Amino acid sequence: MKQLITAFVLLLLQVNVSNGQNNALRLKHFNLDGKLAIEGYDPVAYFKQHEAVKGRKEWAVSHQDVLYYFSSVANKEEFKKNPSLYEPQYGGWCAYAMGSKGEKVSVDPKTFKVTNGKLYLFYNKFFNNTLTEWNKDEKGLQPKADANWKTISGS
Repeated sequence: MKQLITAFVLLLLQVNVSNGQNNALRLKHFNLDGKLAIEGYDPVAYFKQHEAVKGRKEWAVSHQDVLYYFSSVANKEEFKKNPSLYEPQYGGWCAYAMGSKGEKVSVDPKTFKVTNGKLYLFYNKFFNNTLTEWNKDEKGLQPKADANWKTISGS
């Protein structure tokens, strides 16, 4: 019995170490300000309100060491039910840059697209709105972005 308990405790420790390593990889590869995702914009609002809405610090949730702010308690609770549903694709990096060159490029959280239940963010500065280019070849860029992100993130 003592050996069984020891084996169980070792298994739990191994799972916790593995989760910590996965969280460290997320922090390394995600587009974050410290640990804050999407510059503090509410990820659920993109889906429910179809607009970029700033979240509030008092309604924050940490998911696998990545911090998200929400504009309402309802959005916070919705996110907690299924966080991966609302997280931006490609770690919050520009979808167009990920698809066209496999690069991590910063985004303007107000420039986004929700397609097939997924949130994509885009660079939009200095007269260069990459959402426009994405829309011209979304069917070609999206699978390339998926493959590039898998290589970059290891997931």
